[in-house]
Amino acid sequence: MKAISNILIIFLLLSLQGFSQQNRIKIKATLDAKENKLNIQQKITIHNKSDSILSRIYLHNWPNSYRDRKTPLSKRFIEDFRKDLYFSKKKYLGFSDIKNITVNFENSEYNELKNHSDIVEIPLKKPLIPNDSLEIYATYIVKIPNSKFTGYGANKNGFHLRYWYLTPVVYDNGWQLMSNLNLDDLYEHPTDFKIDLNTPKEFVVESNLYQYETKKDSFNNYFLIGKNKTDIILGIYKKNKFKTFKTNLADVHTDVINKEIDYKLTTNILNRELLFLEEYLGKYPHQEIYIDKVTQRKNPIYGLNQLPNFLRPFSDVFKWDVTMFKALTKKYLENTILINKRKDHWFIDGLQNYLMIEYVAKFYPEIKLLGKFSDFWPVKSFNISKLNFNDKYQFVYQFTARKFLDQALTTPADSLSNFNRKIVNKYKAGLGFKYLNEYLEDDVLKKTIKELYLKNRLEIISSQQFYNILSRKTNKDIDWFFGDYINTSKKIDYTIKKISTKQDSLNITIKNKRNITTPFALYGLKKDSIIFKKWFKGIKTSETISIQNKNYDQLVLNYENLYPEHNTFDNWEKLDRKIFNKPLKFSFFKDINDPYYNQFFYQPEFSYNFYNGLILGMKLHNKPLIKRNFEFKIYPAYATKSKTLTGSFNLIFNQYFEKTKIYKIAVGMVGSTLDYAPNLSYKSFIPYIDVIFKRPTLRDASFKSLRAKLLHIDKEIAPNLTKTSQDNYSVFSLSYNFNKSDIIKESRYSFNTEFSKEFSKASLDIRYRSLTTSNTQLDFRIFAGTFLSNHTTSDYFSFGLDRANDYLFELNYFGRSEDSGIFSKQFIIAEGGFKSVLPTRFANQSMLAFNSSVGLWRWVEFYNDVAFLKNKETPVYFAYENGIRLNFIDRIFEIYFPFYSNNGWEISQASYPEKIRFTLSGDFGSIFNFFRRGFL
Repeated sequence: MKAISNILIIFLLLSLQGFSQQNRIKIKATLDAKENKLNIQQKITIHNKSDSILSRIYLHNWPNSYRDRKTPLSKRFIEDFRKDLYFSKKKYLGFSDIKNITVNFENSEYNELKNHSDIVEIPLKKPLIPNDSLEIYATYIVKIPNSKFTGYGANKNGFHLRYWYLTPVVYDNGWQLMSNLNLDDLYEHPTDFKIDLNTPKEFVVESNLYQYETKKDSFNNYFLIGKNKTDIILGIYKKNKFKTFKTNLADVHTDVINKEIDYKLTTNILNRELLFLEEYLGKYPHQEIYIDKVTQRKNPIYGLNQLPNFLRPFSDVFKWDVTMFKALTKKYLENTILINKRKDHWFIDGLQNYLMIEYVAKFYPEIKLLGKFSDFWPVKSFNISKLNFNDKYQFVYQFTARKFLDQALTTPADSLSNFNRKIVNKYKAGLGFKYLNEYLEDDVLKKTIKELYLKNRLEIISSQQFYNILSRKTNKDIDWFFGDYINTSKKIDYTIKKISTKQDSLNITIKNKRNITTPFALYGLKKDSIIFKKWFKGIKTSETISIQNKNYDQLVLNYENLYPEHNTFDNWEKLDRKIFNKPLKFSFFKDINDPYYNQFFYQPEFSYNFYNGLILGMKLHNKPLIKRNFEFKIYPAYATKSKTLTGSFNLIFNQYFEKTKIYKIAVGMVGSTLDYAPNLSYKSFIPYIDVIFKRPTLRDASFKSLRAKLLHIDKEIAPNLTKTSQDNYSVFSLSYNFNKSDIIKESRYSFNTEFSKEFSKASLDIRYRSLTTSNTQLDFRIFAGTFLSNHTTSDYFSFGLDRANDYLFELNYFGRSEDSGIFSKQFIIAEGGFKSVLPTRFANQSMLAFNSSVGLWRWVEFYNDVAFLKNKETPVYFAYENGIRLNFIDRIFEIYFPFYSNNGWEISQASYPEKIRFTLSGDFGSIFNFFRRGFL
């Protein structure tokens, strides 16, 4: 009976296709599983539905994006600090080998578009006029890439294919050309598909099309068919991986399965999800939805899907429900609302996340952001434990916006930073829909979304249609949303400036602190309950509004976090104002801001050096999880070895800029006291100014900064010694730093000048690292330094060949004064950058050094250094050395074995182990930045 049913469905679809004016694709393909190849004959029928005469046709040829290291996909991976495709073995690569193309049965020229290996251009001998059609026949071979690159391709269990065939480029006010950038956003016309696929007998096929299987003697034949489809996904495995759940609205085929949830409960949850989507959108036009685990895994719920299995703050039902709902919503929208997701992605992202917010609010209003952990001691004492699951959208947006790292919603998807593309912009877009819904009221947004969906499903549209329908359904101003809100990264920020009582009214002065004018919501609270809520039109600068006085305890802006705001710290005002509007509160560890208090945080902190030993202290600071402009840290500590009090403090004010080439200016001062030798301490006090420049784009990993600082150093000296100019001194330093890196090439340089009473100097440090085409690392560094004046009588301020004196106390030495023992072997590349200790170690006039290393195998490198040192009244000293460098983690963990230098063959000399040097960084910030590369 099932076979008969399938035949009837296929017959019905075939008969409907005869009347279709849609594009049509017919594919006859044979899988060569041993060679990982598909042999394809494809017929494409293209209808010109535009008003333009087309003189050429373009085809997306995304299978060819895996061809070599020069494709846009490979270059994109490099930007994301991924080199797996760039250095892949040939057997793992993929390509499309086109043998022949004909247009309307005539052989045609075709060529690969320049700099776009995955787009084919076909000049037409006869232009394609509006409402006419043509037929393209293509014969080609697709070499299936390994799935490790994008999740799609060949794997140990079979094949998971997506974007595996030639697809006509959409013509919509011009050709919408797009290369594969691992964004899963191919823009396609709704198309009628017929696929005739032969596979070896041991394989079964699962897809998002209707299919009928015929078993032959030496192979299996699958006939697949679909109408008004896009994005055909094939799973070809040796056994079925998908389950089918039959709901009242559609059959859900998926391998996103939780074995702890039985079939009946899973079906009930899916039925509820589909009913919810139908309520907000409208009826799904297909009879089935195909949700594969690969696609779902690439669109996770961040903070939920990343948790290891042994941590279970959420129930299995909740975790699977919201995970599946997000995947289901994505497929529901993408299969029916055909929009350019590279240019107009904000609309689909916003709608998907808005539906997610509404779904969780309706069915899981009690779920907290931290799940069951919210009730655990001592987590429940933190403010973050009180956040609901939906509060994460505002929190994550504000976390990024406070650092001015957000981007406009209409920024093309391929120009967004990874963090913004995957998380922040989606959250802001979802909050934008929620903002509109609350502001417009009366279900205006819900009615608009449903009308848009029902009138335009399975049609090419843009977000302009959304605006057109919404503007007809409301008299309220919405230009702020379709203007600054989506087109800029301007930030909403209102505050209550003043409250005065006049008889039975309250006069409230609202100030707009930034350069965007949007509606805002004002709340009156009494005993934490909302007894007043009203929306007000946007205020450009400052305005006083009047409301009835109902003896509120507090007035609050944006109390329910209905819209994303830059700063919510100053949204609260008490009516019974005292000297301090908010009392002080000291909270353990870092937390989110508590709106009821002026909050300070304390947390244990530890560090180590050889002279102080383990340093244990308590850090007091005002830095919540979301950044403030003004920050301070006070760190009193006790050193367990020296048995002394140590510590540090840091004050900083960050001023960010939106319309200049400067990203921020930081003004601050820092001071500390530690031991620099046994029982001898130093004190430092350093006021400074940092100017950090903006990157050309947020996908650009470059960094430019200018720093000016005045260092005051006061060192203790041993008893019976007299203080000299190297024990108490001040140095003014001015430096410029530049760094541009990706996983293949890195270049950086810094220019530094120093001025004091005793000396003045200038230095240049240039570094370049590159990986060759054979994955061999080349590392080069040039250091050039000279004294402009030098009246010192020792080498304390001189340039160091093998170890910088670090008189500014900037390098993280564990034992900075050690001449023997393990800590004397710590190496931090600075100044001369030599690893061997040579007879001449310092230069009091000038130094020129060249450091290089060449990769031999994985993290094993050969280093070679030369230098010229000039001291007063002595000839130039030429230094040289070489050896082996074990570069486990660059500039974080390295080991150096010297071979040959001015000292001769060091490897054959006595006490060779004492000549081995190592790099070990204790800077947790550098370690974190190394591992987060490519995500932010």
